[in-house]
Amino acid sequence: MKKFMFLFMVAALLFATNSLEAQVRVQKGDIKVLKGQKTVGVKFTYDNMAVGKFKKEEDYIKKKVKDYNEKEAGRGDSWKEAWINDRATRFEPKFLDLVSKYTEKSGLQFSTDPAGTKYTIIVNTDFSEPGFNVYVARKNAEIKTTITIVETGSDKVVAKLSASGQGRTFGGNDWDTGVRLAEAYAKTGKEFGKYLSKKALK
Repeated sequence: MKKFMFLFMVAALLFATNSLEAQVRVQKGDIKVLKGQKTVGVKFTYDNMAVGKFKKEEDYIKKKVKDYNEKEAGRGDSWKEAWINDRATRFEPKFLDLVSKYTEKSGLQFSTDPAGTKYTIIVNTDFSEPGFNVYVARKNAEIKTTITIVETGSDKVVAKLSASGQGRTFGGNDWDTGVRLAEAYAKTGKEFGKYLSKKALK
């Protein structure tokens, strides 16, 4: 009985962990339109993004800038610049690297220049949890996204999915917010790529 309960608890823990780490679900449409495509466009947006307990990203930024500048002049402004720049230099490349890893065998590539592509994938980050790492305690970063497939050059939606993922680095050396969030984008990209490979490209 004890052995059964132990195995049950382990299985439940693994299921819960996997469910929290990444999820991809089709909300509407047909993702199989991507089958046979050689290249699709990709665009990243951050419209109406909530951050942590803040419903509006702008409120989160104001609070962080104020708090950091009070501790050290200019620190908040530097933080704000990094917060925005990390999107193009860390988050988006991580997502693209991992999603491409799982679709390249099917011949599907992603381009940030959608010109000439039939479809464009729009990845909008709806929610960001930066997490924290303060030596004695930590919280993983997490993102939730809406991924919309549209006909390039139009607003016609072909399919819409939700994808989320948690991220952390091995060894816990993720004191920087950007590092933690980059891993969340990597995890989301990985699971999205695996999902496309299995459900759309075969």
